[in-house]
Amino acid sequence: AGSVILELSKDKAAERLLDRQAAQFSASVLKVEAELSAQIRYLTQVATGQPHEGSSYAARKGGQMALNRLEYARMRLGEL
Repeated sequence: AGSVILELSKDKAAERLLDRQAAQFSASVLKVEAELSAQIRYLTQVATGQPHEGSSYAARKGGQMALNRLEYARMRLGEL
């Protein structure tokens, strides 16, 4: 009887360990999935030329637009 109880207690411990490891694995998979999704979003922004964290796109675009407006103003003043 003692041996049976000992074996049964081992099975339950193994089941709990297995459940705990499965939960840890699921959590790891979710974390990797979230990180990959973030990387895909970032790369999509970079590939399509959208402003993104760490980029100088917005500042460069604003500067270029200011130069275009200045050139247009010069052209219009030259016509007058």
